[in-house]
Amino acid sequence: MDAIALLTQQHREVEELFEKFEKAGEGKEELLRELFVRIADNLAAHAIIEEKLFYPSVYVGPTADQLQEAVEEHLSAKRVIADLLDMEPSDAQFKAKVKVLKDLVEHHVEEEEKELFKNVKKLLTKEELSVMGEQLEAMFSELIQTEPRMQVPREIDEAAPLT
Repeated sequence: MDAIALLTQQHREVEELFEKFEKAGEGKEELLRELFVRIADNLAAHAIIEEKLFYPSVYVGPTADQLQEAVEEHLSAKRVIADLLDMEPSDAQFKAKVKVLKDLVEHHVEEEEKELFKNVKKLLTKEELSVMGEQLEAMFSELIQTEPRMQVPREIDEAAPLT
C-alpha cells in the first residue's frame, strides 16, 4: 500500500473510533476508556510515523509550510491527549475534551487530504510512495504494540512551551 493510501486508511479508522465513542451511552465508562485508549494509541502512533518518516521525506518546496503547520496541529492534539490521560471517563469534562480532540483531528485530516497529499503526489513517484508506505506500515505495527499514548506527555515536554 502506498504511503498516502495507508495514512488515509488510518484517518478513516480513527474517525470510526470517534463515532463509536460518540455513540457509547451514559454509564459506559469502561467502554469509553477502552475507545479513548484505542484513539490515543492510534493517533500517537500515526503522528510518530508522520513526524519521523513521512514529513521529513517530503519537506521541500510547497509542502514545507504545510508540514510546519501539521506538526503544530499534532502538538495541539497531543496536549489534549495528555490531558485526557490524566482524566477518567466519569469526569465532567472528559467527553468534551474528546470532542475537542475529534475537532482538531478532523481539521488536520482535511488539510492533509485536500492539500498536502496532493502536493506529495507531485513530489514522489508511485514507487517511492509504495516503499515509504511499507516503511510507515512496519513502524506503525511496531509502535501500536507499545502503548504509544504513554509517550505523548514526554513528547509535549520536549516540545517548545506555549507562550
